[in-house]
Amino acid sequence: MSKIDENNGPLAQPELLADHGWHDYALLDSGNLQKLERFGPYCFVRPEPQAMWSPRLDKSVWDKAQGVFVPSQKGGDDGEGGGWQLHKSLPPQWQVGYQDLKFLARPTPFRHLGFFPEQAAHWNWCADLIKTRVKSSPSKDAEKPRILNLFAYSGVASLHAAAAGANVTHLDASKKAVAQAFENRDASGLQDAPIRFITDDAMRFIEREIRRGNMYDGIIMDPPKYGRGPKGEFWRIEEDLIPLLTSARRLLSDNPLFMVLTIYAIRASSQAAHYALREAMDGAGGIVTSGELAVAEEQDNPRVISQANFARWQA
Repeated sequence: MSKIDENNGPLAQPELLADHGWHDYALLDSGNLQKLERFGPYCFVRPEPQAMWSPRLDKSVWDKAQGVFVPSQKGGDDGEGGGWQLHKSLPPQWQVGYQDLKFLARPTPFRHLGFFPEQAAHWNWCADLIKTRVKSSPSKDAEKPRILNLFAYSGVASLHAAAAGANVTHLDASKKAVAQAFENRDASGLQDAPIRFITDDAMRFIEREIRRGNMYDGIIMDPPKYGRGPKGEFWRIEEDLIPLLTSARRLLSDNPLFMVLTIYAIRASSQAAHYALREAMDGAGGIVTSGELAVAEEQDNPRVISQANFARWQA
């Protein structure tokens, strides 16, 4: 007897999504609890607790990396602590591209390079739904699909959605992150794209939008494990995720497209994201799918490394 998801019929197996459309990013090798990656012309070694196997490439290849992130001995397994050892030839930032977009890569204190390559699978999924809606519009003057990108960071998802034909509201609590999003917008030549950039706490903004009666056709969210808003608002995902999803649902239009949830750095499977989103969307129809965003090595018989859990609702 098959198990039943009461909202979505037979319980689907979690999906493992790895985008293969990158030219300016590659997972070159992995092993010994590290991964060797290329971002544009530069290579980096970053910690990867899942890479319990041995590297395939020679050590001399790894030694040529322009940057190595050395984790703190006190950092534990939650991604906290440590710092970069960077070659003096490495610029502070450089331009990379994905499809028709251009944006900046730069080493950050949080181990990453200013964007998350595995999320390209989400960018394309959202873009396909946006383009389908635009094509089905009765006239060229029809209102563009309205997309809200919460915890939007450096804005690549916002740029991709706008390029697909959406009217985007980009929100992040960090002024620095929003400034980086402006830089990426300019790098892509999208200064005239319909993107509204806002620095605010996500829950505070949602509550205001509900009062104003503003609605969105799609919502993208990548909430952190914990953090603070611009006015000291405290966020903890275990306590605040369900209220966030429940309130965000109230912003969906009468003809919605999607809601996307990505979760990093928590001790939970993708089923946690699945059931949280399914509960928030109870009675809305549509379907919830879930799984893991991953990157695959750029070699024969590639090994795949999961980077984040996700759940997606489609009307």
